[in-house]
Amino acid sequence: MQIPSLDKIWQLIHDKLYNWMELGAQHVPNMVVALLVAVVFAFLARFIASGTQQILKRSVDSLQIASLLAAIVRILILGIGLFIALDFLGLKGTVTSLLAGAGIVGLAIGFAFQDMTENLIAGVAMGIRKPFRPGDVIEADGVFGTVDTINLRNTLLTSFYGQRLIVPNKMLFQNKLTNFSALGVRRIEVPVGISYADDPDKAREVLVEALNQCDFVIRQDETQVYCEGFGASSIDLLVWCWISYPGETGFMEARHQIVSVIKRTLADNDILIPFPIRTLDFGIRGGVALQEQLSATARKEGSAANDHGD
Repeated sequence: MQIPSLDKIWQLIHDKLYNWMELGAQHVPNMVVALLVAVVFAFLARFIASGTQQILKRSVDSLQIASLLAAIVRILILGIGLFIALDFLGLKGTVTSLLAGAGIVGLAIGFAFQDMTENLIAGVAMGIRKPFRPGDVIEADGVFGTVDTINLRNTLLTSFYGQRLIVPNKMLFQNKLTNFSALGVRRIEVPVGISYADDPDKAREVLVEALNQCDFVIRQDETQVYCEGFGASSIDLLVWCWISYPGETGFMEARHQIVSVIKRTLADNDILIPFPIRTLDFGIRGGVALQEQLSATARKEGSAANDHGD
């Protein structure tokens, strides 16, 4: 095997370096344009992301959600700038490979962290739709409490027993949710029974008048008493009225005062709230009346005593 001379080796190296330098010189304008594009998109991403975050802070209750959405906007703008810069350099194949790789990586992450992803998406969706805000009283899937913080993955609540509840966002997003604070009002319903000897219409009249004298009762034209049915010992009534919620008078305190007003009003108007009563009647449908049965029993006992005396 013949070894090439040093002059020939040097010539090969020189030609290769010259070709590289020539090729590099030809791409200098494209490189400068690509660099300018990258710098412009970097400043643009920072400016738009900052403005987006400021807007989202006023419209989204969670600072974390606002920061996440702003970061997503920034990454998208930077990605667009990077792809445009690579296109100027003639690296279209690299752009296609990056897009394909990003799709595969995103799909893999989505499957690996499916539960986390669902909670994250639910948190973002709730931050935008705002089914509730911090301070609202909500109930969903057996969870009942006051909302403290809405995070990316979960929502923190405080139960009325003073316990901290950490609820996954997807549970609040997918299940039926009741927001007791959204409309600013709440209706209190109190069942009560009166005796069969009393008049339900009179009970309705005096109770509505008494309840409307309470300062915390609103929508006084809707304060009402309805008969629900016939109970074992009473005519069952349903008393309802509206209060502001949340308001100066809490729900529990308002209900306590309403129950007290109902009891006092009925007592003042001589309307009885009966205890459970059981009446034994042997004279219904062919039976023997109790008095007749007692008389027959007494006669039998008297006859037996006379026979024993003889």
